[in-house]
Amino acid sequence: MPLTHVVHVAHAEGDRVRRRRRRVVTGVSIAGAGLLGASLSTRPGSKEFYAATLAVAGVWTAGGFLSGPLHLGWIEARDERLRRHVLTPVATGVCAFGCFYVIALVARRIPVLDDAISRVLVFAEEGDRPFVLLTTLANGLGEEVFFRGALYAALDHHPAAASTAVYALATSTTRNPALVLAAGVMGTLFALQRHASGGLQAPVLTHLTWSTLMVRNLPPLFRRAHREDAR
Repeated sequence: MPLTHVVHVAHAEGDRVRRRRRRVVTGVSIAGAGLLGASLSTRPGSKEFYAATLAVAGVWTAGGFLSGPLHLGWIEARDERLRRHVLTPVATGVCAFGCFYVIALVARRIPVLDDAISRVLVFAEEGDRPFVLLTTLANGLGEEVFFRGALYAALDHHPAAASTAVYALATSTTRNPALVLAAGVMGTLFALQRHASGGLQAPVLTHLTWSTLMVRNLPPLFRRAHREDAR
């Protein structure tokens, strides 16, 4: 089903729950954004890097669950039955990666973007790959639990646009334009999935699929480009 098709599943919350959620969301947004910025100022592959990135993931995840009830959501099939599909969100993540890969082929020829992306990929290049993948997936899960879970549920007006704006603003603490752009684009996709399905499962699966493919395939692409430039 397209993202414009919304599954209407009501999750009524009382005023007390919403007030609590908003308090938690405000504090966690500030703490998580600060930790995120600090994590990318550590040395790639260092113990400090892994500790900091896992701390960020922990803050997002804990904040999301502490804020109040979260829901997996549904996707309406062609037979109008509500199901929790896996293949559609995973396929969406693969398609999103394909688009980013094509964009990366162009971005590596633009010095500003090449530098910004390379500064991120150095953490994957110089780190232990299993640990890098672990921290990447932990942060992807945590971001969805918090931004498309707790934050989205706390917003009354235009939650998709507003949660994406906060997501991009939090990412801006990294001072990396490539990450902020990616947060804006993918945050919009994840928020639309959240809006359409009414829950977290679709954006989580898409995010984890996309992140895994990005971590595995983008570093070699930029490594080859830099070798060619050095000749």
